[in-house]
Amino acid sequence: MGGKINVLIVDDSAVVRQTLADILSSDPGIEVMAKASDPFIAADHIARKVPDVILLDIEMPRMDGLTFLQKVMSQHPIPVVICSSLAESGSETALHALEYGAVEILLKPRLGAKQFLEESRIRICDVVKAAAASHVRRVPTGPRDAPPKLTADAVLAKARIGTDAMFKTTEKVVVVGASTGGTEALKDFLTAFPLDAPGIVIVQHMPENFTTAFAHRLDSICHISVKEAATNDTVIRGRALIAPGNHHILLKRSGARYYVEIKDGPLVSRHRPSVDVLFRSAARYAGPNAVSVIMTGMGDDGAKGMLEMKEAGAVTIAQDEESCVVFGMPKKAIDLGAVDQVLPLASIPGAVMREASF
Repeated sequence: MGGKINVLIVDDSAVVRQTLADILSSDPGIEVMAKASDPFIAADHIARKVPDVILLDIEMPRMDGLTFLQKVMSQHPIPVVICSSLAESGSETALHALEYGAVEILLKPRLGAKQFLEESRIRICDVVKAAAASHVRRVPTGPRDAPPKLTADAVLAKARIGTDAMFKTTEKVVVVGASTGGTEALKDFLTAFPLDAPGIVIVQHMPENFTTAFAHRLDSICHISVKEAATNDTVIRGRALIAPGNHHILLKRSGARYYVEIKDGPLVSRHRPSVDVLFRSAARYAGPNAVSVIMTGMGDDGAKGMLEMKEAGAVTIAQDEESCVVFGMPKKAIDLGAVDQVLPLASIPGAVMREASF
């Protein structure tokens, strides 16, 4: 897309509006076209000029953000990013926002916490860019220098092929990475698996304290069990483990048992949790016993890790462009030569089941 991305900020707090405007204005590719204290004022701005992206709070006077989101997505779909403290509390409400057509959920920046604000700046700008490039559908009814982009080396050193992964066993493990659009894609993906599905470990880019509600929601609708991962959780058949927000997840192995480790650490490939970290650990400890899947999302997180997995003998699968909300992460992996199969989302569970059986 040419030119700057025009963003409309809708939040009832003047301090938050200004903080978000300062964060977005620090990126030379983004311009804040307007700020609104409630949805009615936002509607007036949209009538004059349609923004590329709306950054929307949920709790506001006169009209709540969810109602406004439904109106936007049913009448004139515009990429909407929810930026709300409800990503920390009341996450079920934020999950409804995704069902109503929001592209992504962001945790509202905590004012005064320097590291949090800096990491929020990276995340917010990246998500706005992803939203601007996304394919939204009608739903009925002065720049600063960027910090260094770290690789998985910051969390786990790359191993020589064959030094940690054992030979093939009777069990395989599936590792999955997703970002923008991934919450709905993962719902379709996981609900397709039978009770005897292989153990699955997932990184979905999302805020801290949001993954618990996300896992509960999936657990209630899937045949397999789904839970937010904790250190030493065993990867077993019929269960999917989701990395907790703001923490990396690593696949480990003890004898024939796979388990996960939750770790703090810096942003890797601009994310925490990072798909590259999970995929590198799977390359090291599972090798040919692994199947990896990379789904919809902007950026390149997971591409290098998937290449390491392919080199270690794993089967690698990418979601195709047509079924992606943002064809960024899969495309980067494909361009890197890291992908064995490119499939529509609906075909991936069947392919995983086939590849996970010896």
